Amino acid sequence: MVQFTDRVAAGRELAPQLEYLRGQDIVVLGVPRGGVPVAYEVAEALGAPLDVIVVHRLDVPFDRVFAMGAIGEEGTEIVDLETVSRVGVTDDELRSAENTERRNLEQRVARLRHGVARVPLTGRTAVIVDDGVATGATAQIAIEVARRLGATRVVLAVPVISPRALEELLGADDIVYLHAPADFWSVGRHYTDFTAITDEQVAELLDQAGRR
Repeated sequence: MVQFTDRVAAGRELAPQLEYLRGQDIVVLGVPRGGVPVAYEVAEALGAPLDVIVVHRLDVPFDRVFAMGAIGEEGTEIVDLETVSRVGVTDDELRSAENTERRNLEQRVARLRHGVARVPLTGRTAVIVDDGVATGATAQIAIEVARRLGATRVVLAVPVISPRALEELLGADDIVYLHAPADFWSVGRHYTDFTAITDEQVAELLDQAGRR
């Protein structure tokens, strides 16, 4: 079942599959937190800038199992109006959820970036990297946010992905992966070391990439 020693090893294995992008105007975007060590290795191998794509789900206030949208940086927002209507979320509840998650996102961005501006995506290829994709919900949101931030092409790159997500994900121009096992159970099962990554570690990787 295990394919990767850790996220660093996974990134190094993934990078050669993205060589076709070398020399193009690309930005590698890690999905915090676990996707950033993978993305760091990809960015280093391709000689590309590294950044994060920070997205927060907008959960239904009275049933947080379900998402009714998501928010990203620069005021980007995606709201599933059909879900909002179906479950009966009021305008006030929606606004409250938006305000709360916007504050949470801004605080997280501040912790990760240390005041460094976001790498512009307008007219560029966004390579979104995570340590794996299970349901595809976060990846889907990240793809849509990258589009709204101006990316003209979006590539999703992951070491492992579930066959269901691979079939259902929409919006990416290309999906690059190493494994899509039929018996997929969880992302963590494909790593020997799947230790949680902290915001401080993410910030340090961004600092290292910036100095490089």
